[in-house]
Amino acid sequence: MSATMHRAKARARAAHVTVGQVRHRPDGGVEIDCSCGMVLTNGPDWSLDEHIRLHRAEARYVALSAVAPAGMPRLLPVGVDRLPL
Repeated sequence: MSATMHRAKARARAAHVTVGQVRHRPDGGVEIDCSCGMVLTNGPDWSLDEHIRLHRAEARYVALSAVAPAGMPRLLPVGVDRLPL
């Protein structure tokens, strides 16, 4: 992994950590805050842990995609002339 991509991944990891304690909602759900400001929750078909893992994976993907060379082959195709947000 290039130094640029490594730094992007490390920044994403540092920017998306859970903060505070798990809160129990009146409807029986649970939630916790992410340091990015998003509230992570469980749902009818997913656990809080699954939401946390997905959130972190998406953050890493966005960070790495932003610094990856535009022509690098991707699982999710993007034009050579643009990078994902």
